[in-house]
Amino acid sequence: MYATTIRGTSYRFPDLKSLMAKATPLRSGDCLAGIAATSAAERVAAQMALADLPLSVFLNEALVPYEEDEVTRLILDGHDRNAFAPIASLTVGEFRDWLLSDGVDEDALAALTFGLTPEMAAAVSKICRNQDLILIAAKRRVVTKFRNTLGLRGRLSSRIQPNHPTDDARGVLASAIDGLLLGNGDAVIGVNPASDSPGQCYELLSLLDELRETLNIPTQSCVLAHVTTTLQLMERRAPVDLVFQSIGGTQAANSSFGIDLALLRESREAALALRRGAIGDNVMYFETGQGSALSANAHWNCDQQTLEARAYGVARMFDPLLINTVVGFIGPEYLFDGKQITRAALEDHFCGKLLGLPMGCDVCYTNHAEADQNDMDDLLTLLAVAGVNYVMGVPGADDVMLNYQSTSYHDVLAVRRMLNLAPAPEFAQWLADVGLTDARGDLQAPALPASFAPLLERA
Repeated sequence: MYATTIRGTSYRFPDLKSLMAKATPLRSGDCLAGIAATSAAERVAAQMALADLPLSVFLNEALVPYEEDEVTRLILDGHDRNAFAPIASLTVGEFRDWLLSDGVDEDALAALTFGLTPEMAAAVSKICRNQDLILIAAKRRVVTKFRNTLGLRGRLSSRIQPNHPTDDARGVLASAIDGLLLGNGDAVIGVNPASDSPGQCYELLSLLDELRETLNIPTQSCVLAHVTTTLQLMERRAPVDLVFQSIGGTQAANSSFGIDLALLRESREAALALRRGAIGDNVMYFETGQGSALSANAHWNCDQQTLEARAYGVARMFDPLLINTVVGFIGPEYLFDGKQITRAALEDHFCGKLLGLPMGCDVCYTNHAEADQNDMDDLLTLLAVAGVNYVMGVPGADDVMLNYQSTSYHDVLAVRRMLNLAPAPEFAQWLADVGLTDARGDLQAPALPASFAPLLERA
């Protein structure tokens, strides 16, 4: 039992998962689950009680039963008590103060990584203002490598997302070339296939690999098929750079995706065996999103933000090149409006960075949410200030296959210019070498590079 009293009114929370849920800033998914605070006063009371909670409690009270959930076992069995030692005596509130202090720098946060459980990261995020989430996350950079170097300070990378409703090769190629000409694509050129058939995915992989090799682009490609499809493709020696999979924060949520931890391990080993990375071996690409466990009835009455952080506990065990929260994609049932989407994205990025992940974000919303592109402009800028590793580049910010709104190639350029950010260094050099940027690194409009001509004719 956890309790606090405010102006003579006592508030009681029967267990840790209830306290965590009630302390979460308002969002529609927790209301849908029936676990949200019933009033602003109850939410503040829960946040006050949470702030006074020792961090060590999270090592002794599992929100999802250890015996019944392999994600819980992964988190607790992988906890590093030596790394935890510097903050072992702190409460959640004291931990927030520690994170904000000037003496805690990037090295201190890096050393802490495996001393934190996802639940600890989620807890401290619940008592942070948006400004706190941005300031703390900006201290931490997480660098990964495959064919280029992602996550360096002063850099903002992007994924070209050239989806097509029928997987038409010309449509995919045209969208990808458009993105490259606008300086996007250093994180990955990644297609969500309309069909998950191995044959169709093989054709898309071959198309993207041909594009990359023809132009000698220092980036990586990915077809975001289910991991079992990708395993089949690797057995056929398809040009697989990265293994993609959506993941969740409970074993049951992952089962709803058709995966478990053993399958993820198998796929990572298969991708490493291909040895396609030029300068590194981060071969996994994960996507997450608040509300996925609830939508699968796999949430164990936990709040959606804490379960999102637990998904990061899964991801960090596989050394991914990329991970991103598709923050507004699941819909207003889980994040109702622009304000909730913004808060969730900043929480996700903050928790992921604390847990040592190369966090990206699909800054997005569905057309039936109470949000618009101005909300996305605001969020994109806030995330860039917070040091997000990468965001999406979608033609016109409108995905014609998945039918949702994201960020465009031009949005990436705007934020890079406003905040003096650059692409990954190897990719920036390639842009200069092919004549797409000038000596300062600014995009220019020269004659079309000769190497692009045959591809444009095909597109």
